[in-house]
Amino acid sequence: MSIKRKLVNIYTPTGQPGFLGRGHIARPVIQVDYTDSDPFIMLMDDILDKKDETPVGGPHPHAGFETVSLLLEGEMGDEAHKMKGGDLQMMTAGSGIIHTETIEKKAKMRLLQLWLTLPKKQRWTLPRVQDIPLEHVPQRSANGLNVKVYSGSFAGLSSPVQNYAPVIIADVKMQPGITTVQRIPASYSTFIYVLEGSIQVGEDKKGLQHDQVGWLDRFSVTAESELIITAEAAGARFVLYAGEPQGDPIVSHGPFIGDTSDDIRRLYHEYNQGKMQHISTVSQAQRFLW
Repeated sequence: MSIKRKLVNIYTPTGQPGFLGRGHIARPVIQVDYTDSDPFIMLMDDILDKKDETPVGGPHPHAGFETVSLLLEGEMGDEAHKMKGGDLQMMTAGSGIIHTETIEKKAKMRLLQLWLTLPKKQRWTLPRVQDIPLEHVPQRSANGLNVKVYSGSFAGLSSPVQNYAPVIIADVKMQPGITTVQRIPASYSTFIYVLEGSIQVGEDKKGLQHDQVGWLDRFSVTAESELIITAEAAGARFVLYAGEPQGDPIVSHGPFIGDTSDDIRRLYHEYNQGKMQHISTVSQAQRFLW
């Protein structure tokens, strides 16, 4: 008997003023306890419509986790490294890194930025950065279904992006009325964020609308599960995140994730002492362009 997944928690995250000032709306997508979202710590949907030339943002540190940035539209970065709509970057902060996000000109963009935990044994691993541009993202279009797989394996596609904590990230578009049945590990924490249209999920056909987040039930067995999704009359686009829970408690404070409060104090001390390198100085052996 196959395990069939269903929605068990649905909500609509509301936007709030973002740290980049006027024109920045930040929508916190993950609003469940970490024991239910593990390995996902936080996901922000950042929508920016910057109408002036005043620089915003700047350098800041991270450590103890990975940031996974999926740029849905617009551009970000500088000439040395510019992300365009559909590109993804996974930055492993690990032992500690300084990252610069500065926007100097007028800009319109939408970014999904995920904080993904690192397994405890790799919490302080060497920092690295992986980029996969849209044109290299594994994708397939057939029978009214378009799937792009940025991480992990899904819908018969596999991404080259390397994972410490196994995670599936897929951008899915569905034409009106079609149904797809996909397989994902039953033990993975899984949620769907609807960007456009609406879908029905599971055998009970529970509805999930535009801007809503839906979490699936999770099982403790090591087995595959079936996910049934049907697009409603307007079609749909959603991003699916599914990850293997790591089971390790974490302490979160500011830009750092640790196993204990002592870790957080140590990281602030190292940052204040200038002991963290900038991500731009990471060796070529730790930079991956897929």
